[in-house]
Amino acid sequence: MRALVQRVTGASVSVDGQVVGAIGPGLCVLVGVTHTDTPEVAVALAARVARLRCFDDEAGVMNRDLLDVGGEALVVSQFTLYGDTRRGRRPSWGHAAPPEVAAPLVERFVEALVEVGVPTRTGRFGARMAVSLTNDGPVTLLLER
Repeated sequence: MRALVQRVTGASVSVDGQVVGAIGPGLCVLVGVTHTDTPEVAVALAARVARLRCFDDEAGVMNRDLLDVGGEALVVSQFTLYGDTRRGRRPSWGHAAPPEVAAPLVERFVEALVEVGVPTRTGRFGARMAVSLTNDGPVTLLLER
């Protein structure tokens, strides 16, 4: 499982021109699932995201996490995080889990964030989504489990 995490001052996701999820300051989390992922992996990755120290403390050092700053999370499923671009000009999607495997794991990831106290909004799995965000820093990190 992969999570591309962006620290944001705000973010939203729309489907067919309608906003389906929006947050203020926090993290925009793009989540990809591969074939070997499990619910336990989803929970562990969510814990890492919630406790990722990517917010500044009083000294301007990244020592605070999402829970420390009272931030929110916007979780957007993104199978393209498992696109393989090592050969040719078109990505291969062979490492991305099929929707029937990925959807419940993304949902478990979201549930795990909520369980640890992170206010969380989502996109719509499988939909063509438009994500808007203001990257703060910019800070963008890739996490894998």
